[in-house]
Amino acid sequence: MTPAPDRDTANAEALRRLGAAEPVLLDVRPAGEVVPGFTRDTLLTSGPTLPWADYIGGQRAAVIGAALFEGLAGSEAQAEERLAAGSIKVRGCQELNCVGSLAGPYSASMPVFVVQNRGVGIPAGNFAYCSIYEGTNHRRLNYGVYDQGVHDRLRYVGEVIGPALGEAVRAAGGLALKPIMANALHMGDDLHSRNTAASLLFCRELFPALLAMAASRREAAERVVRALTEDHYFFLRLSMAAAKSSADALTGIEGSSVVSAMAFNCRGFSIRVAGLGEAWFTGPHATVDAVLFKGHSQDEITWMGGESPITETIGLGGFAQAAAFPLQKYQGGSPEVMVKRNLSLYDITVGENPDFRIPFLRYRGTPTGVDIFKVLRTGIHPVMNIGIAGRDGGQIGAGTVQAPPECFQRAAEAWRRRYGDG
Repeated sequence: MTPAPDRDTANAEALRRLGAAEPVLLDVRPAGEVVPGFTRDTLLTSGPTLPWADYIGGQRAAVIGAALFEGLAGSEAQAEERLAAGSIKVRGCQELNCVGSLAGPYSASMPVFVVQNRGVGIPAGNFAYCSIYEGTNHRRLNYGVYDQGVHDRLRYVGEVIGPALGEAVRAAGGLALKPIMANALHMGDDLHSRNTAASLLFCRELFPALLAMAASRREAAERVVRALTEDHYFFLRLSMAAAKSSADALTGIEGSSVVSAMAFNCRGFSIRVAGLGEAWFTGPHATVDAVLFKGHSQDEITWMGGESPITETIGLGGFAQAAAFPLQKYQGGSPEVMVKRNLSLYDITVGENPDFRIPFLRYRGTPTGVDIFKVLRTGIHPVMNIGIAGRDGGQIGAGTVQAPPECFQRAAEAWRRRYGDG
């Protein structure tokens, strides 16, 4: 048993680090070039790493699709064989400081955002990575679909958008993401299911670099602008990378009971805790309240992973619903429900974010830093805004989910084994 520092002191340090976080976008490069440990035969997917045999449904299909896209196999059967033999390695995204949307498939050639947390008093070298949004089509690799259309869009992102966007980011000298995110909260975003304002604000910050590019390569600049503005989801991947770099600063705070990551895979929902290192604590799938696209039904809903709840980990997404009333049209609910839900989350967090503020709540800081013991004591579970996947692949809707209690119970048991009764 490790003698613990005072838990309140440790959790106050966790809140300080979340408030001090300053995520900066530095570059856009292929994952195999910039992510330490990412080899040619590596594929990443969301959630705690599982044996290949345990991956099912859309998450399994997404990994196979990534293997085919990368040219690691010539057919689905060959991909299955190589994955089972281990000659193609499957790892959880967060083993390599990446964060995955839905199934979260990554291969070496896919471009990623390179984000560093440069906050004062944050451990040095705090990098995080996230892949680029595939586009507006509901059939996407991260939703368990791989066909010629998906292949072509991924190639377009990798060969056209990624290089030109990376050039613009480097020309701009990098971009601070936190000011964009804070302003977007004041414009109706939650930085998870709604990123309309953030995508436009990000584009505005890149305008000088894009205009310079357009002087000699107008088509490349126009394609980047189109990718940034055709859909409000583009900034989500930047929000995720910013949140990952912020939340990773909590790892190793002895005695802290603050959640440092939340994620799904096809088997369940899991959390990490700041004072318990990189261990995952797993429970069943979350409960969901969804609004489905026309032509779809509740029995189609399936789970294939997802690490976008890293945004809720730092006080965004479901923890900022009262800033994003436009979401009621997309994922259901009402302003009254959003406010009530948002207010309840202050009871399970250690404090308020000093920079992410909700205008409707008189600019109160978002509830930040989920405390596993407060979750268990109150019975209030973290709420997350997510996209909903269908059993046949693709996105079929959007909604809110609540984390299951079992993962918090298991984390609390591990905390007590390590630190005593606290």
